[in-house]
Amino acid sequence: MGFLSSLLGIIGFGIGIPVGLLVGYFLFIYFKPIHIIIKDPVIRSLHELDSDAFYELLPEIPLWVKSPDYDRVDWLNQFIFDMWPYLDKAVCGMIRSTAGQIFVEYIGKFHINSIEFESLTLGTLPPTIHGIKVYETNEEEVVIEPLVKWAGNPNIILVLKLFYLRITFQLVDLQIFAEPRITLKPLVPSFPCFASVNLSLMEKPHVDFGLKLLGGDIMSIPGLYQFVQETIKKKVVGLYLWPRILEIPILDGSIGVLKGPVGILHVRVIRAIDLLKMDFLGKSDPYVKLSLSCKRLPAKKTKVKRKDLNPEWNEVFKLIVEDPESQVLQLHVYDWEKVGMHGKLGMQEIPLRSLVPHEAKEFTLDLLKNTNSNDPQNKKQRGKIMVELTFNPFKEDTDTFTGPMSGNGRKESRVGVVSADADLSGAGLLSVMVQGAEDVDGRHHNNPYALIIFKGEQKKTKMMKKTRDPRWNEEFQFMLEAAPLDEKLLIEVISKRTWLGFRKKEALGYIDINLTDVVNNGRINEKYHLINSKNGMIHVEIRWNTI
Repeated sequence: MGFLSSLLGIIGFGIGIPVGLLVGYFLFIYFKPIHIIIKDPVIRSLHELDSDAFYELLPEIPLWVKSPDYDRVDWLNQFIFDMWPYLDKAVCGMIRSTAGQIFVEYIGKFHINSIEFESLTLGTLPPTIHGIKVYETNEEEVVIEPLVKWAGNPNIILVLKLFYLRITFQLVDLQIFAEPRITLKPLVPSFPCFASVNLSLMEKPHVDFGLKLLGGDIMSIPGLYQFVQETIKKKVVGLYLWPRILEIPILDGSIGVLKGPVGILHVRVIRAIDLLKMDFLGKSDPYVKLSLSCKRLPAKKTKVKRKDLNPEWNEVFKLIVEDPESQVLQLHVYDWEKVGMHGKLGMQEIPLRSLVPHEAKEFTLDLLKNTNSNDPQNKKQRGKIMVELTFNPFKEDTDTFTGPMSGNGRKESRVGVVSADADLSGAGLLSVMVQGAEDVDGRHHNNPYALIIFKGEQKKTKMMKKTRDPRWNEEFQFMLEAAPLDEKLLIEVISKRTWLGFRKKEALGYIDINLTDVVNNGRINEKYHLINSKNGMIHVEIRWNTI
């Protein structure tokens, strides 16, 4: 029977080939080929579609079509596409270094011998941005919201060696649809011109991927796919869904771009002892200059004590502190001269990190020639100086500085947050940041500057030449013994002629701000319409910090 079947198969194969070739040749000769006509697709407007077709197509329509707030960024997608091979290597390198530190903690535990990536690539398909929206705010920041879609082909293989087994996990076919909010702030005059990146998600993201274990797709297990999807969404939403924020520092805080006032240093210059004789008659006319490092402000000075080698001043000064961990108080003692340079009697420095907040500490220090400890001139006796220091941090920063400040890093300052039980009548610091103005138009010239007037004290910004939209970004500070309740701050915008002639100054407008809201809220940041100006506006930020 088997022989007969084999014989019939051979006969059928031998007959079928010639017959098939003959029939094919006959059809090729006597029948014309049918030309398939490919028609161009029909393009119709959205309003011509029926409701079902429209709603099926709606999720695929880019946001820059559906919403005028979103901009089309084909150039950015092309840029990402060209850069993707390099971005892939850079991102994968960061993942390897970060994950490697995490893997080390598990090696040796649970009988795990090693964890490493066998393959790590994000594939050849980059993410695309289907629209981007940019917000304008009164803050020194840039806020953008892109819609990111990524249907990638990554190949990520993780190898886990457990006992003598080699277990592989492979991540493939990754899809991520997300709408993040990216905030670059604060804007600073140091490259890359922003100090940190804040990231949060405005909507729940869509995440889909395939996961293979030992070559088999474990996501096909009934119920597991849905469980993994929901777990990932809950985890991501719990961490990054707005208003939760992921902050990524860009610039080191030691650069000083993030520094702001955190307290006030009270300095009492008590006396000096056995100062050098600088005058012809064996006397000196000493006075003391004091300032804080990293502050570009004029030094404060005591009164001059005539012909006295053991002067007593007992004068109190207040200095604004921005970083008590790194700043030092600089004391310079000079001999006053009526003509010529004043003679230097000696100097000394006191690090603020040695102070305990709210506790007065007295220092008696030997005066030195300079800060070089190897300079032999520092061995010469130049006398002593006695001072008393008290550092009073602002109330919102009090919990940051506990005990001696050496070794304690500064936390993020909660500027603008006033507790319900705060004493609003206490002393503090009023900071006025004049950021800029818009549409200030003078009849005769446009060289505007801002004049800040508070309690009879006047301060002014630099003059900006030939502009109707000046940007000053200058801050002025007023130390007050009591909160400025029911007080008003006057800011005038004035244009000044840069050469001789009539109408040397011209008023461009002014504002009168009641500071009660500033005291109650801790901070305001607003744009005000200038009084006596047609379209002019001025942008001012005011903060009140109590001690």
